[in-house]
Amino acid sequence: MDNKIFLMLQLQNQLNDATNGEAWTKGVTKNGKTINWKRCIYMECAEMVDSFGWKHWKSIDVEPDWQNHQIEVIDVWHFIMSLAIEVYERNLKGGIEDIALDISALESLSNIQTDTLTFAPQEDVIKKVENLIRISVSKDEIDLGELVSEFFDLVSMSGLNLDTLYRLYVGKNILNQFRQDHGYKEGTYIKVWNGDEDNVVMKRIWEENSDTIPDVLYKKLEKTYLALTKS
Repeated sequence: MDNKIFLMLQLQNQLNDATNGEAWTKGVTKNGKTINWKRCIYMECAEMVDSFGWKHWKSIDVEPDWQNHQIEVIDVWHFIMSLAIEVYERNLKGGIEDIALDISALESLSNIQTDTLTFAPQEDVIKKVENLIRISVSKDEIDLGELVSEFFDLVSMSGLNLDTLYRLYVGKNILNQFRQDHGYKEGTYIKVWNGDEDNVVMKRIWEENSDTIPDVLYKKLEKTYLALTKS
């Protein structure tokens, strides 16, 4: 079993428990709001396409925003893991460790267990994203193995590998916790910090401080946010 896969599933489960209540796998939050992870996946994928200059009638020379795209990839991973946890519990297939074992057995995992970090051609990436949308809008039960394998292909095409996926995931997980602690659900949270979205600020902190641990990242985010809200 790959330890990084297990730890990410564990963190996602903890985040979902904290934000949605411990019965979230039944498809409803503690506030009675319906949860639809499949919709989360295809809506986030649709947003991801806008990281690229795909519009033939507007800004035709714009360069791909790979930094934003990578953040969107991490967001999709949050939702895929959440869907997997829900499906395994609903179908009595097991818990997080069982999911981690099954994902670790996928042949596609080897595609991201590499030091190679390259970007695929824009159109190839968009086609892969659109295939994830196709899978997630299916009315039938999703083949999680196919969904995760396609996602790992997207990871490798997006200039990421397992190490960078893990690092960005942990960073975004901490940011999501930070958002919840500072009024995200209530609508009082400020998402743009001095012209940059908080995702970008988080990614920059990770890149500038390679030895930062999650607790320290949270404190750095808090320090920056407090300075913003006081000004």
